[in-house]
Amino acid sequence: MAQQERAIKTRRTVLEAAAKVFAEHGYAAATVADILKTAGVTKGALYFHFDSKEALAKGVLEIQTEQPPPPQDIKLQEMVDLTMTVARRLVHDPVLRAGARLSADPTGRKHYGSALPLWVNLLTAILTEAHQRGETLPHVEPRPVAEMLVSAFHGVQLYAHQEADNNDIEERAATLLQYLLPSIATPTTLIRLHIAPTPSGLGTVPTEVAHGAGDDGRVPTAVVSIESR
Repeated sequence: MAQQERAIKTRRTVLEAAAKVFAEHGYAAATVADILKTAGVTKGALYFHFDSKEALAKGVLEIQTEQPPPPQDIKLQEMVDLTMTVARRLVHDPVLRAGARLSADPTGRKHYGSALPLWVNLLTAILTEAHQRGETLPHVEPRPVAEMLVSAFHGVQLYAHQEADNNDIEERAATLLQYLLPSIATPTTLIRLHIAPTPSGLGTVPTEVAHGAGDDGRVPTAVVSIESR
């Protein structure tokens, strides 16, 4: 058992080291030697778990979604929490930063794939349950919404990375949710959702949003804003 635990720990150490190197240098410029130096393990230990740089990249992508948000009474809140948590972690977490950079590499991803389908699958599951609970408007189809959110967030992340090294990504992610949520959530669900753009603040979709709903249950996106408490 102790040997197995050591193997699991070593594998994780190697993956985190690979993530740091990929996040900093990208796939093409990263070397196994750099990863070995960062991990502080022997070449034999690394190759026991991963036989190539491609396998390391795949391993980093596979752990992107391993920390889902805690369950909530409102399933759509889990979607919000996931989006904002990923935004926050992208500022400092090399695993997610590496996943974003690897997924945005059009050449490298031909070899190791992308994390985007993993996020789509996770969000589809959340949205499917939300729809079954009656939290979403009747026209909502879970998978297309999940694909739209992932693609939009990916664009937000790329823009935030280029403009501010992801330092304002939480605010940008919050803005994305402000305009998305009224198009998919029922008014009674919408007023109960919370968006937290920063660790120290709490944003909410204001109560008056529900009062702006039309006869078809849709809420004009222009009504939505974040209120700081």
